[in-house]
Amino acid sequence: MQPRVVIQTEDFNVAEVLAALRANDLRVGAVCSFVGTVRDTRMLTGQAGDEVVSMTLEHYPGMTESSIEAMIEEAHQRFDFYQAKVIHRVGDLKPADQIVLVAVTSAHRGESFKACEFLMDYLKTQAPFWKKEETPEGAQWVDARVSDDQALARWGIKSSNA
Repeated sequence: MQPRVVIQTEDFNVAEVLAALRANDLRVGAVCSFVGTVRDTRMLTGQAGDEVVSMTLEHYPGMTESSIEAMIEEAHQRFDFYQAKVIHRVGDLKPADQIVLVAVTSAHRGESFKACEFLMDYLKTQAPFWKKEETPEGAQWVDARVSDDQALARWGIKSSNA
């Protein structure tokens, strides 16, 4: 069985991951996925900010995978879905590079959409990743955004970042 959580430096092929996730499971009527990419500008209060030259993502091996596995288990308690897969990249990334893939299969689209969105909201605020953006003015660590905390709060979960 393939791991549900993969942390890696190399890029991923979305089509291959989705095909593997639903392979030979005739119950699947819906596959929902989200791919996050590196932007070329920092977003400051909803407005384009400084140019982003690159982004470095760091994590705590073992702890990160455990944390994301717990997120998937929490999602299973809330939503009726079959499979979930989270791939998150670490290391040095450039604008337009893929960072994260969250994919969920279920019988019906509603459960897949909700589970995928829940997992992404949870990932943005709770997973132990650290992001540093490199701009022409220098490097800066990225703080959690209030909007990410608010997205998690709609699921009844208070962010530890708040």
